[in-house]
Amino acid sequence: MSFSGDVKKELVRQIGSARHCQIAELAALLMFCATVQADERDHYRIVFRTEHPDVADKYMLLLKKVFHILPELVHTEDRRRQKTDLYQICVDDSETATRILQAVRFLDGRGNMTDNVPIHQQVILQNTCCRRAFIRGVFLAGGSVSDPNTSYHFEIVCSTEEQALGLRDILRSLDVDARTVQRKKYQIVYVKDSQQISDLLGMMGAGSSMLAFENARIVRSVRGDVNRQVNCETANISKTARAAAKQIADIQLIQERVGLANLPEALDEIARVRLQYPKATLSELGKHLSDPVGKSGVNHRLRKISIIAEALREKQGGNFQDG
Repeated sequence: MSFSGDVKKELVRQIGSARHCQIAELAALLMFCATVQADERDHYRIVFRTEHPDVADKYMLLLKKVFHILPELVHTEDRRRQKTDLYQICVDDSETATRILQAVRFLDGRGNMTDNVPIHQQVILQNTCCRRAFIRGVFLAGGSVSDPNTSYHFEIVCSTEEQALGLRDILRSLDVDARTVQRKKYQIVYVKDSQQISDLLGMMGAGSSMLAFENARIVRSVRGDVNRQVNCETANISKTARAAAKQIADIQLIQERVGLANLPEALDEIARVRLQYPKATLSELGKHLSDPVGKSGVNHRLRKISIIAEALREKQGGNFQDG
């Protein structure tokens, strides 16, 4: 099972202790997975559909706990998409459906639909605990989170821009910097920051998944630090090797054209030490001199040798007693 599937498995078992939180989560499931049907006499019927059996089980559990009803679960195959299971739960009794819709604020006290009220302004979402329960329901209905071993991405698929903007505002009220983007015909609410994704898992009640996410995040961070250090050291080694090769080429040119003995004593000595220890660092070269010098002293002498070699390449040869 995917990491996202593991998260949902854990969230299905999480039920808010307060009735208002249970209603908030139920509202999310209805908003993302249900259609409300009404006849000419305003008799309501709720049809809940999902491809995920765990989400269907959560919906059934909430209906049982909050409204003490247990409607029939029908398992069929989605004819539009082959080999896709579809789970359908219908509340056919109009009085019961009306009670549910009023509780989740889809209907007002007079039985009218409340489509014009943005979700982030719903009365049922005034408490922080209810907003967290709502996000849990929304994630179960239309969310996913990538495996933290590969990337950091949390998203919820919304059917309308209004729905996406309302959800974004709810997440921002919980200090989560959620953003929106259009993908084909859907609106996506997403979070990329790894710390905020971890916080979201905790907010929704997925404690075990949050720990797994944090462990993966730590491993990736350590691996990234190690890789950066190795890359840095490799780059330094390559740079040192290229510099040493250039120094040796300069020394060999001087040796062929005028002889190292024609160099000043200090340059003659460092040239011979470099030829003797082609892989040594500048600090190591300095220790091999009769009168040891530091890294900067060695570098200064080698730069003088480089200048002499360049002069020779330009055919400006001669004796260099002064260096």
